[in-house]
Amino acid sequence: MEEHYPDCISVENMRESDRLTIERYVSGRTLMYRAALGVYRAVTWHGNIAIAVGGGNNGGDGYALACILKQNRQDCRIVRLSDKLTDDSAFFARKAAALGVPIEPYCEGAFAQADMIADCLLGTGFQGELREPFLSAVKEINASKAQVVSVDINSGMNGDTGEAQIAVISDVTVTIGCVKRGMISQNASLYMKKLVIADIGIVTAKQEYKICPAEEYSKERDGELIPAPSYLQLEPIDVSKAELSEEE
Repeated sequence: MEEHYPDCISVENMRESDRLTIERYVSGRTLMYRAALGVYRAVTWHGNIAIAVGGGNNGGDGYALACILKQNRQDCRIVRLSDKLTDDSAFFARKAAALGVPIEPYCEGAFAQADMIADCLLGTGFQGELREPFLSAVKEINASKAQVVSVDINSGMNGDTGEAQIAVISDVTVTIGCVKRGMISQNASLYMKKLVIADIGIVTAKQEYKICPAEEYSKERDGELIPAPSYLQLEPIDVSKAELSEEE
């Protein structure tokens, strides 16, 4: 059933797929809500939950996750490393604040008491080397004893190559829409123990590769199919029909 195999695409293709889906089918705000819902459903949230957010839409996923947690009577707090927000991210940041979610600037020791950390610092477009305060935050997250959930990609990792000078080491990574090429590289396995896909209804702009069960891979299909690494859960979390209520 190859049509059900998950897609593996480049970061640029993912960016274009996002743009086309928002332009033709569904709002960016709804996609952000679906992404957060997929992350919420991927694990059992408990204890002291810290959501580490950067700027842009990856940080927005974190604010949206905080809203979902709070609406499900699960306390959490946001540790903010950037004030830069997209319009959709700002919507969920305001909503999280209105729901009473504590939002605090990052400082040393911010994750010391955390039982769970959601890594929403940097997205798939990140390249190069981590700068402060992100470098210190990633080191702190990796030194903590918390269960770590990376949202879309492990912060610090190159989405096309899987390379990183330093990146968040996660217990679970919930990638949004499609698997990016770097996530199935040999290097990626150093940073993620489990990779889960949240299907949020993205329409892929260009077909690249399909990821198949390892036992179904053959060299004759190389270039079309990629064998799934052991840490990838092939069955996605389907939130592709979820709708955001009370949209403003």
